[in-house]
Amino acid sequence: MAYEPHIPEIAAVIQLAVAPVFMLTAVGTIIAALNIRLGRAVDRRNDLEEKLPRMVPEETPSAHQELEAIARRIHFVYLSIVAAVISGLFICLLIAVAFLATFVRTDISYTVGAMFALAVVALVVSLLLFLREIFLAVSTPRHIPR
Repeated sequence: MAYEPHIPEIAAVIQLAVAPVFMLTAVGTIIAALNIRLGRAVDRRNDLEEKLPRMVPEETPSAHQELEAIARRIHFVYLSIVAAVISGLFICLLIAVAFLATFVRTDISYTVGAMFALAVVALVVSLLLFLREIFLAVSTPRHIPR
């Protein structure tokens, strides 16, 4: 049995993997932005919770309202991060399956197409949750001590 080099096929797969790698970079950047927003919301929550025992009774209702809004924001950011990570995982699986298919020599076009579609759907969900969190952050009144 003669040895058949797979270099041309591997080179073609590497070329095809470039687009998903760019998408993976974008997903990583989105996760970093979400992580910053999550940190800021948690810091604000911790600050309010620390000041709450020393507040005058008239101020506590607005502080509690803001804490509730921050809890919703944190939840949306968390779900957005989960969706972005799922998108990244589908992209990584897509790249791995494309490389494996080169060695197995099987048609995986439907599988790769499905994984890419799932990655895009998860990314869209992540961005919609991110947008919802931003709307919530902008529309929530901030507690200002008197």
